[in-house]
Amino acid sequence: MNRNDRAIVALVTLGHAMVHTYELSIPIFVSVWLTSPAFSVDAATLGVVTTVGYGLFGLGALPGGVLADTVGSKRLIVGCLLGMAGSFALLSVASSIWLVAVALCFWGVAASVYHPSGLSLISRGVEARGSAFAYHGMAGNVGIALGPLAATLLLLVLDWRGVALVLAVPAVLGAALALRFDVDERAAVADGGTDAGDSKADAVESWPEFVAGSKRLFAGGFLVILAIVVCSGLYYRGVLTFLPDILGDFQSLQPVEFAGEDLEPGRYVYSGLLMVGVVGQYVGGRLTDRVAPSRALPFAFGLLGLLALVFVPVSGLGLLPVLALCGVLGVALFVVQPLYQAAVAEHTPAGTRGLSYGYTYLGVFGVGALGGTLAGGILTYADVDVLFLVLAGIGLLGATASLVLGRRG
Repeated sequence: MNRNDRAIVALVTLGHAMVHTYELSIPIFVSVWLTSPAFSVDAATLGVVTTVGYGLFGLGALPGGVLADTVGSKRLIVGCLLGMAGSFALLSVASSIWLVAVALCFWGVAASVYHPSGLSLISRGVEARGSAFAYHGMAGNVGIALGPLAATLLLLVLDWRGVALVLAVPAVLGAALALRFDVDERAAVADGGTDAGDSKADAVESWPEFVAGSKRLFAGGFLVILAIVVCSGLYYRGVLTFLPDILGDFQSLQPVEFAGEDLEPGRYVYSGLLMVGVVGQYVGGRLTDRVAPSRALPFAFGLLGLLALVFVPVSGLGLLPVLALCGVLGVALFVVQPLYQAAVAEHTPAGTRGLSYGYTYLGVFGVGALGGTLAGGILTYADVDVLFLVLAGIGLLGATASLVLGRRG
């Protein structure tokens, strides 16, 4: 990597780690809110509340992508970090479940601009794009794991409001650091990279250009890619939103008392699962340099479907099978992400790359947020077996869409 590549990778890895730190700390709060006498809510209600916040995380990606094409990625990343800090500060003073919902909405709006900004910055500014996708994904998983781990550890000494306030501080520090990075956002385009000659000419700066750019995207294979990322989002949110609570119900992961405190082993296993996802991100990122994403994606989704089918039976066999299964799930869940990110880069013009990733994360985190509502409803009115059977079906749909993308070339 050259100097600009390294600066961009440093900026986006910081932003990506921060976004997912906050995103995946929320399910830890969910497990607390489920038993809080102050709220008295069931899983279905909390599923809806988290879906609204997570939904805005996805819905805001589309305007965020348009802004990334016009005003630049670095400004949006700094604004994202400051907005997330403010939303968690608001969460710390929420006195009702409705105020919790408002705080999560603010978080969703602030966080929504990151992915189209960061990924378009990589695709247009970095020469060594495959490696950058790998490091970017790995940083995201560090945040994904550290968020719930930090929340779990802080809950040993603080109530959940204090934890939310403490978690607001890193984003402020991250924004101050992000301002110091000096990057050329279009170096890989201007210097004859893979998208040479296709720079800002297609950027969306008005409603007619937005419509025209969208038509160009969906005239190609992007509609199939959108189906793939929606399946990824539904599976991702469906399995992760209530997983700390689900793991806590298994006999091998029952709460234990240590030094006068009740420890929840399921929360630590959940954090470990997410940390292992670093391996999946790295493997998926490196695969994009060696094989067409459309060839790898059917196998990745097929594995997710298989893991969903065997999750409940294997989890009943004891602690070691639970740990092994969660480890494999952690890798499989995240190997998909750099693969579909690279597929977007291969099938879209550089000038509308922000718009492309905006639609992508509208699908992943916007439509995909319905996975939380789906999981909450199933757990309230059915059981865990039904939830994982539905998740297996979503994995199968993702594999089918990936095969269609491969046949389209």
